[in-house]
Order: sequence, then C-alpha cells, then structure tokens
Amino acid sequence: MDDLIAEAKEVAATTAGRLGITIRELREPPAHEAAAQLLARIWRADSPDELLNARMMRALAYAGNYVVGAFRGGVLIGCAVAFFGIDHLHSHITGVDPDAQSRGVGHAIKLHQRGWALDRRIESVHWTFDPLVRRNAYFNLHKLGARAVTYLPDFYGRMTDGINAGDTTSDRLYIQWDVASPEAIAAAAGDSREVDFDRVAADAEVVLGRDASGPPPPAKPAYDGRPLLVAVPEDVETLRGRDPDLAVRWRGEVREALGGALDAGYRITGMARTGWYVMEGSR
Repeated sequence: MDDLIAEAKEVAATTAGRLGITIRELREPPAHEAAAQLLARIWRADSPDELLNARMMRALAYAGNYVVGAFRGGVLIGCAVAFFGIDHLHSHITGVDPDAQSRGVGHAIKLHQRGWALDRRIESVHWTFDPLVRRNAYFNLHKLGARAVTYLPDFYGRMTDGINAGDTTSDRLYIQWDVASPEAIAAAAGDSREVDFDRVAADAEVVLGRDASGPPPPAKPAYDGRPLLVAVPEDVETLRGRDPDLAVRWRGEVREALGGALDAGYRITGMARTGWYVMEGSR
C-alpha cells in the first residue's frame, strides 16, 4: 500500500505541475468564502446557499474532510469538497472556473483526491453525476476508471441553479471509484481503456437511440445477454435552455432505459465518445 500511495501522490503532483497549478487544502474562512463564490459562479447560482456555502465548507474542513482549491498564479480556478462516508469518501462537488475548463484541471483535482484518500487508507471514493452529461460520463468511466453502479431518480429534488434550471428532476448515476483498483491505476497512468464501440455495436441491441427530433421511445430489450446501447443528448445543458421540454423528455427516456437495464442485472461498461452508454450483462 505504501508504494501505491507514493505513486498516486507523485502522479497527482506531476499532473498538477505540468498544468502549472497548485492544489492545496483550504483551511481558513477567507479561502472557504472564495471557494463558495467560485462554485456559485460555475453553476450560475444566485447564491452559494444553493450549492455549498462557506460556513459549511469551514465546518467540513475543520472536521478533517477534503476541502481543496486549485490555484494558478495565486488565483483560485477550481475547488472540491468531499466528506467521509461509511467505508468511503463521498466527493460532493468539484468545480473548475469556466475559463479553465477542458484543460485538465478537474482531472488534476481528482488525482489529488485519489492520493489524499489513499494516504488515509480509504480505497473507495463515491459521488453522483447527471447521466445526461456525456462528457462527465466519459470522464468518470474512462479518464478515472470508475464504475457507475446505481441509478438514483430525482436524487436532489428540484434544483434551481443556472446549469440545472429547466430540468424537472435531478436524476443521478452513483459512481464508485475504487482508487486502488487495476482500472484506476491504469487510468492514472494514462490508459483510459476506451470501449471498442464498433465491436460492441455489431452485436448490440439499441434500447434508446437518437434522431433529429430527439429520443424515440425506448425499445423493450430482450435482456438476453447481448450488449445494450443507450444514447444521450449531444449537449443537454444547451438543450435545457433551447428546448426544456425536449430535455425533460430525454430525462424520462434515459431513466427508463438505463434504470431498467441496471435493475435487470446489466452493468454500464463504458461511454462512447459519440454519446452512447454501453451496457453488458452475463450471457
């Protein structure tokens, strides 16, 4: 375990250094206030109270939980908060300033979180994410080597921040990241182990497709052991602003397709870059 911890912390430090950022724990109220304001800006929330305010962040940090910020040139550009669960670390929120997104900062924060957890002999990190956001699905399943294990309908209730506004329910997939697993170790080393979509699709059953008008009604799969494919929108966050009714329709169809297959014993094995969940079961 000691070798794995050292390796994880070295990978995290190297990744952050390559990006020119520093990731460190936030311990004092001014830092917590800055992080809370950053999260509100990222989620386009009217107030940090819609997400996580500085007072709660201060309490979590003081109790020894994971409260960190990512800095470039002394400027806070990302932050993350996680707290201890039963036999795991629950990663509640991670955000990166919009001007710094899609540049590896979020990945660097998660690698730091992995090293932090392993250093405390915590081998599993859990969190939720919106199954309609395809880039997050790819990031979680492939870039990190985590698993989506449970579909959670309307997990948070109605949300009012700018990113989630227009959605009627807050369905989430529950992620389990076993940070000492071969998959997590490979992902940290740069091996994302992407799904071979063409190979899988040749023998797969399409449960939910995608056409010009949106999602057709989900097919009722045979659940005969063949792989299943479930499409998601190209960009659900833009869709919510342009056509909220269609976004709500997508929510219901994906819930039925993904949730039904998970209930039938299938597992999510990947997210193709083209926006398809791949699910597999035992034959």
